[in-house]
Amino acid sequence: MRAATVALVGANGHGLHHRQVLAGLAEQGVARLVGLADPAPVVDAPADVPVFTDHRAMLERIRPDVVIVCTPPHTHLALARDVLRAGSDLLLEKPPVLDRQEHDALVAARDTARRAVQIGFQALASPALGRLRTAIASGGLGTVRQVSVVGAWQRDDAYWGRSAWSGRRRLGGRPTLDGALANPFAHAVMQALAVVDAEPVGVEVSWLRVRPIEVEDTATLRVTLADGVRVLVAVTLAGEEFVDGDLIVEGSAGRAELTFRDDLLRLPGGGSEPVPGRVTLLENLVEHRRTGVPLLAPPERTAGFTAVIEALRTAPDPVEVAGDAVAVDGGTRVLRGVNDALRRCAAEGALLDEVAVPWTATVRAVSATG
Repeated sequence: MRAATVALVGANGHGLHHRQVLAGLAEQGVARLVGLADPAPVVDAPADVPVFTDHRAMLERIRPDVVIVCTPPHTHLALARDVLRAGSDLLLEKPPVLDRQEHDALVAARDTARRAVQIGFQALASPALGRLRTAIASGGLGTVRQVSVVGAWQRDDAYWGRSAWSGRRRLGGRPTLDGALANPFAHAVMQALAVVDAEPVGVEVSWLRVRPIEVEDTATLRVTLADGVRVLVAVTLAGEEFVDGDLIVEGSAGRAELTFRDDLLRLPGGGSEPVPGRVTLLENLVEHRRTGVPLLAPPERTAGFTAVIEALRTAPDPVEVAGDAVAVDGGTRVLRGVNDALRRCAAEGALLDEVAVPWTATVRAVSATG
């Protein structure tokens, strides 16, 4: 089997992770890196891989089988169109696009080019998620009532200063939405939405920030789906202790739990068991090219996430919490009491403005879709 040739647009930052994945796949003979494109100097570029400042020049010269686009979200659609027109299949980092019009344009470009598009929501590659969906479809949880996620991470001042679009809702008149929900916890939001197949019909958010940025670092998001299921995502990047973002499904016949990274699944009446079989989205895309195996994260599967992000674009800016509620240690900021508040929100299906919180700030609930 010939290794698929792969080029990467956006070689620094998170692009370094893709380069590590590619190094492993090269050892297996699955894929090999043949080109890097980035307008900035590329960190630790392999000596045998050509580097370009212009992605179009790279596409014309290299003509790779697959291109990974790992750039700021507001650049994705234009880059995706260039890649597809050049005849390559595409792995597009999350969030893929920022509204449904761009989502439709991406699908149209894919269909016109007759190429494959995979979206970089690695959570959709979880075999445990597939088993959970099967259990729900067979009635193992009864009627699903709520899907919830709690996540508490830390992102310091350096993270929020990593690029020109970091911590921004808009850049150059275009939305960027580099907040907790659309970027670090995008996988958690996507996985929660993927538990059942239903369209979002209502989006509400209460969000805030602990530093002078434009976006939220702490948020509760409540999504009502067309079948009545409620999705509650409660997350922070100013957490007290680390909580990865594991998922809980409440049904009329029991409760299921799914770990974010380890693919451990607990179904009603049983203990937590690992579900083997996870592959990377790039491996899945390469196998799709070779044998036609279904893609794990095509654009159709991520449309609900885009609908939620589009709704959040209309919400008022997050408010900054009062300084006396924030513990500052160098570049790190911790919001006191946030972990407990987020757990209560998830348990009660509530937004932050609907529970008592140990800080003083106006935390606004917004019904983003009316």
